[in-house]
Amino acid sequence: MKTKFTIVLAAAVLALSACNKSETADQAATDAAAAADQAAAATTDAAAATADAASAAGDAAAAAANDAAAATADAADATAAATADAAATAAAATADAAQATADKAAEVADKAEAKAEEVKK
Repeated sequence: MKTKFTIVLAAAVLALSACNKSETADQAATDAAAAADQAAAATTDAAAATADAASAAGDAAAAAANDAAAATADAADATAAATADAAATAAAATADAAQATADKAAEVADKAEAKAEEVKK
């Protein structure tokens, strides 16, 4: 009888010990589930932050492209204005040179005419 009692007592102790472990395992499972929920929330937050960063990068790239296009247009306008100014200056210089040549030609013609008149006399 003592042997049966000892065996039953040992079985009871093992059963109670298993119950305590089960409670510990349940707590660990609950903690693990909570940690998994927190990890999922953190992952969602990280994904949202990544999407926000990508959107901001896209906006910045678009703004930079617009600024570059505006700067290019401004440079083209400035180049066109400088070209027009240079052409006008060159045309004025050519006209001045042509007038100076015409004046010298007229002067030479007057001198030649004067010499011709002298020769006639």
